[in-house]
This record gives sequence, structure tokens and C-alpha cells, in this order.
Amino acid sequence: MVTITVDGKRIETEDGALLIEVLLANGINIPHFCYHPALGKDGNCRMCMVEIEGSKRPQIACDTPTKEGMVIRTKGESIERVKRSILELELINHPIDCPICDQAGECSLQNYYMDVGLYESRLSTPKTRGQKHVDIGANVVLDQERCVLCTRCVRFTTNITKTKELGVLNRTDHSVITTFPGKPLSNPYAMNVVDLCPVGALTSKDFRFHKRVWFLQPDEAICNGCSKGCSLFVDHHKAKYENDSIFRYRPRFNDKVNGYFICDAGRLSYKQENINRESVAQIRGQKSEYEYATGKLLRLLKRYHSKMLFLLSPSLSLEEMVKVRQLANKYGANVSGYDVNEYDENFGDDYLKCNDLSTNRRGFNLLGIDEKKETLDEQSKNVELVVLFGRDDIQTIKNYENIESKVIISATMPKTDVLCDLYLPILTHMSREGSFINIDGYLQFSKAQVETALETQSLTKVIADIVEDDIFTCKDIWDKELSTIIKDISFESIKKDSCKMSML
Repeated sequence: MVTITVDGKRIETEDGALLIEVLLANGINIPHFCYHPALGKDGNCRMCMVEIEGSKRPQIACDTPTKEGMVIRTKGESIERVKRSILELELINHPIDCPICDQAGECSLQNYYMDVGLYESRLSTPKTRGQKHVDIGANVVLDQERCVLCTRCVRFTTNITKTKELGVLNRTDHSVITTFPGKPLSNPYAMNVVDLCPVGALTSKDFRFHKRVWFLQPDEAICNGCSKGCSLFVDHHKAKYENDSIFRYRPRFNDKVNGYFICDAGRLSYKQENINRESVAQIRGQKSEYEYATGKLLRLLKRYHSKMLFLLSPSLSLEEMVKVRQLANKYGANVSGYDVNEYDENFGDDYLKCNDLSTNRRGFNLLGIDEKKETLDEQSKNVELVVLFGRDDIQTIKNYENIESKVIISATMPKTDVLCDLYLPILTHMSREGSFINIDGYLQFSKAQVETALETQSLTKVIADIVEDDIFTCKDIWDKELSTIIKDISFESIKKDSCKMSML
């Protein structure tokens, strides 16, 4: 360990640590474009200049290792003048289109510009022009005039995805980011370049011109696209006279699970989430009031007592699984977690995508819920009512077409050609809290609670009403049930940190 001094403040850090990382870790705002924790240093933007005692000229913090006794200044007339000059160079050919730029409100260049106050241009020659709104593939639109050539996107496709679709073409002030001829941006993680871009040069075709970012409310959640359970932000907004809608997912840093990135499939899955939130109760294919449908469920459970089979989705939260198990105990139902439809052999890769498309299969193991086919075959004997919890798969319903009654309790409305006695919608993944264990055994908590305009309830609330108790919140279920199973983690700790990590 060594001790350095930054703007008069003594900081202890590792010998040889990258100076910019030390500054950022200690809350010292240092402007930068090209540096990114996942991509490392590049040293081309020069925005992170600092003064170091003993050096003849300012140094870039992203390529300076720390050593004992260093005295660093990030503020002062001299270094501010250097940063102002570098920023002016970045702005020389930049278009004045902040009012129509999707990046406005979360743009690094815009923020640095407002800090410095370079409100008058000294440029006397025409600006160098580049191509605008270029579709480079994979839902990404390029505006070459806005680019500051930080090369984050180039390094991402070179070092992370290793697909190498992007590069820098031409020289001097004619240099532009572009794709290689005949090779559009086309990899499963391509849209991460939109998040990496510090300005508005790379924008999402899917999100483009849909909503200003300052209107969006970000919630912390986990992706339910596969068993990796990547951490993300759910950006949603409820406009006047409109329902609360999700506009995008963004990756949320989690060094144990997904780092700084998410796959494009998970990123775009918010669309299905919006559709699911419009589901309404149905009795034999006809729309029904939610309260009446819930009463119908209770009557079916009482009618077929001890002759029921509960089929659970491996994407239910731990809290939901606990409540379903409680319901099964009350009405003598068999419980199975067998589900072959949650696998896709063509989906997974060696990075963030898994063939197991469920969100919480490890929860079955923790709670002792059997998912063997042999057990299911035995449990299916003498069954007169099948209830699917969190599942809407058509094939499973068809497998039980000879069963007298069938019920689907899921966020996804079943197809119109599938006839079941009852469909009861429940809150979607992003509309209720819950705990999940990913494929690597890490416990995470999803905080997202996107508002729904319908009378739909959470699964835990529906079951609590049926079994006539008042235990339906995540905290209550943790205190009553899960705290006896997971003894080393408290609910308060996962609620405070939605990425609470513990191998289970």
C-alpha cells in the first residue's frame, strides 16, 4: 500500500494502481471518455489530465500508476485551462443537436460542457461533416458527427465479443467509426455499445425518440430471460392519462454475475413484459372480473381436494414457491417442478446466455421441490385438477387434456385456442418484488414494482387470501419461512443490496 495526496486529501491505495480508478473510487470526479472499467485504458481522449508534482506537463490519469508520495491536483487554474482546451477540440465539429439527441440528460460531453462553460465557438471554418442516422445493424444507429472517437465500441467488439465489426476509418478530423464493408454489427451483445457510448453517436433504434431520459424512473431488478439472472435497471414512466410503461432495460453493474453488460435478447424482453401486464382473468375463454375468478379458483380447490397436481414454473420467486407449497399442504395437492419447455439448446453461449431459460431453478433445490419426470408421472395418477403456477405452456395443457379441470395462474395470457376452466393473471416479473437464485448459486433480490392499472394481484397475495392469512409480502415470507432455510442472510440485507451475493 502507498499513500498519495489528491487536492490536499491523503488517500491510501495499492502501489501501482491505475490513478483514474483510485480517483473515481474515492468520489473524485475526473472527466473521461475513452476509459471504461471493463475495457481498460486507451489514452486517446486526454480528458482525464491531472497535475502531478515533479512532472513537467500534465499527465493522463488513465495511464498513470500510483506510487508512494505522489501529489496530484485535479483542480486549479492551470489544469482547468488544459481540460478546457481539450474539450474545445472535442466540440469543434460536434453538432448542436442536443434538443433532439436521445443521449441528452445522460451525456458525458454535455455534462463536461456545462461544467466548463464554453458557450461561444471560436471556429471560423465550416465544421467537418459525417454521416447521420446510419443503421449499422443490431438495432444500433450511428451518428458520426457526434462521435468523440473514444473507441469504446471498437474495443468492445474486439476484446469482449471478439467479433470485430467496428473500426476507425480515415485520419485526422475525418476519422469516423464505421463497420467493415459487408459486415454489419451482428452479435448477441451488440446493443451494449449504446450504453458504452459516452455521447449520442450510438443510439438504440428500439428506444430512439420514444422518451426523454429525465422522465424515466429506474428500478433495480434482475433479468428473467435465462438462469444467469443479469442485474439491470428497468426504466419506466407513467405519463398523464396513460398506464405505467417500460421503455427499456439497461445493464446494472454486478461483478459476480454479468459485469457491465447484458445480452440483446434480455435487453429487448421488456416488450413482452409490457404485453403481459395487460392480461385479464378468463373463465372458459370469456373475460371475468378478477375477484370472481379468484373465488372460482377457491371453489375448484375445495371441490378437488387431495386430487390435484400443482405444476410450478422454475421462474417463480422463492417467496412464491413457498406460498404455493403452503397452498398444496392445505389442499393435499402434489407439487412438481418438471418443465422441459424452459430449455433452449440454441440460446446459450460461454458468456452471459444460458440454455436454461428459467430464472430460479436453483430455488427448487433449496425448497425440496421435485422436478423429475418419473415423480411427475407417479403424481399424475388419480388427478382431477391440474394447476399451472407461472406457466402458460400449451403442450403441458394438451398433455392433460383428459383431466377434468385445468387452471392457469400466470402473468402471460394463454392462447385463445387453449380452453381451460380458469385463467387467473398475476403480477409480472417487473411488477412485484422477489428473491431468485441464479445458475451459479448467487442469491439476488429484484426490487422492480412497475405499476399496473388493472386489479391484478401478486401470486403471494392471491394465495394468502385463499389460505386466509396475512403473510404475502416478501419480508413477511422471509421472516416466517425463508429465514429458517437461509440462515446466513437477512431480508434487510438483500433489500438494501438487491445483488446480495451468497452461494447457495
